[in-house]
Amino acid sequence: MPEGWLDFEQPLAELVERLEELTAIGAKEEARRLSEQIEKTKIRLYANLTPWQRVELARHPRRPYTLDYIDRMVTDFTELHGDRAFADDRAIVAGLGRIDDIAFAIVGHQKGRDTKERIARNFGQAHPEGYRKALRIMELAARFGLPVLTLVDTPGAYPGVGAEERGQAEAIARNIREMSVLPVPVICVVIGEGGSGGALAIAVGDQVLMMENAVYSVISPRGCASILWRDGARAPDAAKALRLTAADLLEFGIIDGIVNEPRGGAHQDWDEAAQLVKKAVLANHRRLKDRTGEQLVRERIARLGKIGVYAG
Repeated sequence: MPEGWLDFEQPLAELVERLEELTAIGAKEEARRLSEQIEKTKIRLYANLTPWQRVELARHPRRPYTLDYIDRMVTDFTELHGDRAFADDRAIVAGLGRIDDIAFAIVGHQKGRDTKERIARNFGQAHPEGYRKALRIMELAARFGLPVLTLVDTPGAYPGVGAEERGQAEAIARNIREMSVLPVPVICVVIGEGGSGGALAIAVGDQVLMMENAVYSVISPRGCASILWRDGARAPDAAKALRLTAADLLEFGIIDGIVNEPRGGAHQDWDEAAQLVKKAVLANHRRLKDRTGEQLVRERIARLGKIGVYAG
């Protein structure tokens, strides 16, 4: 199978490879017919995805990451570094920039494209200094009255000994607490994986959105399967049981909206995916921008208080 395609995408991968061959030899009419067949195949493949297939798409090696969205949505982006206490965690990107001339503070997880970058960014798994850097930028936004945009994409916070020694749990808890009372609009978008507390640490907002093929869960499907059934191979069963898709979480009231993706997923067209996210962010900013800090905090806390069900 061609590199960069998932198992269930194999029929599409073969057609795309054939289209490239026809285009190279100038067979325009055959290429046109094959392009039509590719679009029909996309509709068939992606019309009724299983939860596990959405997990695979959320982790797709060609899916756009935070910096890919920033490159396409944001102008005048200035990245800020360090937590002013220990180090600069490259698993978290944070800075200031403009989206359609509206100044935002922007924070997001960043995975790596190749082996070297993946190691440097710790596969998008932040240490406590990453979350402290994120909070520093968000507090800067509050000081200057800037809205906050967070882009969530992590398998989870880094669980290593060093991270625990430096206060991983405290850093996550502090972010959740402080984000809940930021007196500026906070818009969060889960663009890929939303893994446990590592995601939640930058996902407390007035509006929490998920991309169509993103996932958001307290544990990974493989981790869940290993605990429940002692068998990581049952990850697809766990994905179904966890109810981790955007449609599930919208039904539960945990998120506020779903951002559509290009047909076949965000990895098929980075530019279109970025425009869809940008459109959703600006629409939600328009809804929030005239509210006072007190209103935002009151409504945000009320929103959080409605999540979950208590059975006495």
